[in-house]
Amino acid sequence: MTAEPAFPAPPFQAVLIDLDGTLLDTIPDLAAAANAMLAELGAAQLPLADIATFVGKGTEVLVRRCLTDGRLPADDAGTARALAVFNRHYHAVNGRAARLYPGVREGLRAFREQGARLAVVTNKPTEFTLPLLESSGLSEWFSVVVCGDTCPRKKPDPLPLLHACGLLGCPPGRALAIGDSINDALAARAAGITVLAVPYGYNEGRDIHSLDIDGIVFRLDEAAAWAQSRAQLVDNAKNASTTQQ
Repeated sequence: MTAEPAFPAPPFQAVLIDLDGTLLDTIPDLAAAANAMLAELGAAQLPLADIATFVGKGTEVLVRRCLTDGRLPADDAGTARALAVFNRHYHAVNGRAARLYPGVREGLRAFREQGARLAVVTNKPTEFTLPLLESSGLSEWFSVVVCGDTCPRKKPDPLPLLHACGLLGCPPGRALAIGDSINDALAARAAGITVLAVPYGYNEGRDIHSLDIDGIVFRLDEAAAWAQSRAQLVDNAKNASTTQQ
């Protein structure tokens, strides 16, 4: 006789998690690089809180917004020059002050115990994502990493999430996305993926409660508990159906 599993079969085969503002607080490093860029270009420094609202759509958008606030040319040529300066400074500080949010490791462990496969899906370029995951001790948890330059389009386009599902062999309807911003919410909805949001991230200065999402969780381990409760509901429904038959 086959032994009963420790957990009921989870409704989610894969969990796709955003990086900046969801797994790690990276604003101190991003702000340090952005202000070093502005200083080199002869512009005034920007407050960390302002720079935090520029994060979410990739480093090029971050740089363009910094230039605009710094009253510097933000056309394509100006942005390209500034981006090269930003990248040089960010390579020097990437991961230096980044910190895991509470509950992240516990949540990753719980998802793995539920049998879900884990992926990072971020708009951050690969050249910064992989070293950051390594230095923060997170790389061992993820079998798939989709970065801002992995696909032709970034979030809020659904393509990066769908690409991750394909790599994990998971139908979108059996995946769970977790993020902190409208980019994550829009991408997941367009992909047909269940989505949770954390309120402590960046979300470009917007209220997380305004997003079209399936729930708000305050820690990643709470997200795992939410997923497990869904698994229990599915298991109960199956049992009830069997009993009625």
